[in-house]
Amino acid sequence: MIGTKEKEQLIETLSSHSKERKNLIPLLQEIQAKLGYLPKEVMQEIANFLGIPEVEVYGVATFYNQFRFLPLGKHYIRVCLGTACHLAGGKLILEALERELGIKVGETSEDGEFSLERVACVGCCMLAPVMIAGDNIYPKMTPFKVEEALIPYKQESKKESSNEGKLGNTSKA
Repeated sequence: MIGTKEKEQLIETLSSHSKERKNLIPLLQEIQAKLGYLPKEVMQEIANFLGIPEVEVYGVATFYNQFRFLPLGKHYIRVCLGTACHLAGGKLILEALERELGIKVGETSEDGEFSLERVACVGCCMLAPVMIAGDNIYPKMTPFKVEEALIPYKQESKKESSNEGKLGNTSKA
């Protein structure tokens, strides 16, 4: 079920387009950019708006690998497996991340903190192999550097979860 904020963003996006079939992919892209993924309810609303069957919207969305159907974790980790990165050991970086995060490619950790994806190319071939976390690029990665690169993200997650626990405890001793 989508929330009020998401519903408002959906209405705003739909209202900026005409009800033509040619707007399907742009609508999917814009809504995913705003929400981070495409909930089922959103795809149903797009189908209703365009006057096309829901299965057609779903078929287009699942055909292109750019679309996601589950929300990403707070920290979105990508590993380049383009030719240069693949040859320089990108697969080993990906395997090290899977072990360190306890998730596989395409998954999000149970706590919602990390998502892991592989990408075809990020255009940093001279820095291969490359890992990207959020907006940060980690060049010339090795499996041994993976744990070190994740430290700030894990510390941030621990700090936030410990602060949440403190917010509820306002009693004075």
